[in-house]
Amino acid sequence: MNNPRLTTNLQAIHHNASTLVTQLQPLSIEVCGVTKATLGNPEVAKQLIDAGTTSLGESRIENVERLRHAGITHPIMLIRSPMPSQVARVVAHADISLNTELGVIEALSLEALSQDRQHGVILMVELGDLREGIMLEDVEAVLRAVRQLPGIYVKGIGTNLACQSGVIPDNTNMSQLSDLVDSLESSLDMELEIISGGNSANLVWAFGVDSHIGRINHLRLGESILLGRETVHRSHIEGLKDNAFTLTAEVIESNTKPANPWGSRGENAFGEEHPRQHREGLVHRVIVALGRQDTDPSGLTAPEGFTIIGSSSDHLVLESLDGEASVGQELSFAVNYAALLAAMTSPFVRC
Repeated sequence: MNNPRLTTNLQAIHHNASTLVTQLQPLSIEVCGVTKATLGNPEVAKQLIDAGTTSLGESRIENVERLRHAGITHPIMLIRSPMPSQVARVVAHADISLNTELGVIEALSLEALSQDRQHGVILMVELGDLREGIMLEDVEAVLRAVRQLPGIYVKGIGTNLACQSGVIPDNTNMSQLSDLVDSLESSLDMELEIISGGNSANLVWAFGVDSHIGRINHLRLGESILLGRETVHRSHIEGLKDNAFTLTAEVIESNTKPANPWGSRGENAFGEEHPRQHREGLVHRVIVALGRQDTDPSGLTAPEGFTIIGSSSDHLVLESLDGEASVGQELSFAVNYAALLAAMTSPFVRC
């Protein structure tokens, strides 16, 4: 088989998505299943749709187009603000986009008129994480302006936390969002359909015994579905599976070597200083044909009996703790979100 390769367990993904959809239903929260870490994989998307997600979430228009070309007709939400240079493609293929800039929405409006289509927008609100978002005091004015644009319909408002600065979703910031919804609906005499509270980082809050869900009725879930964990502390979510993805690579060297390098030392190829091992003597070193051009090595979990020592562009160096590995042998690694995203994106990894 071709190596390195990333194996996907579609049953695990379906199980996780279905479980989360079911658990969030009593809270009246719908799930947007985010497929961006899989580059818009249609087979993954089909599992999310079958599991009950009400929409799919993608950050790249190329992935949206991949889904459409594969025959996916489910509603798709572009979860990164559209590039002005791509508004024609966004209107053509995405049902909804998350937006913060009035100028971009005006461009979407012109394009929607040109294509004789209606395009939905969700206005993203800044609640402290300092990534995308309109400041609270400016939201009403922007919403008033957007409502006047032909070809555009306001689907709702949303926010994003934890991705940039690690700000945790809690009753305080989620109540701010709910209160804003009440204020906007009252001032503008309108009803906002989608109140998108955030991402997988919101699950600890949503399932908390003292949580006040308020007006939040929508979450954009990726890592929790794909890897079975929340993203505040990266803790496993009870009842979910954590084996949806496995990265397999091939041993290209297996030898006994000193535990520590020798000679004058400086930085390695990536400007890092390699730490000295805490022991002396000889160890069994194994090199796997996998490196930083393939994945994020810091996001890998080695198989039992091996410890990851370091990596370069094309080599992953391990220590074998309880036996040798033979050249040509395959070793399989668990991945975190960063390693998964990098492996999916690498042209050298077979997915």
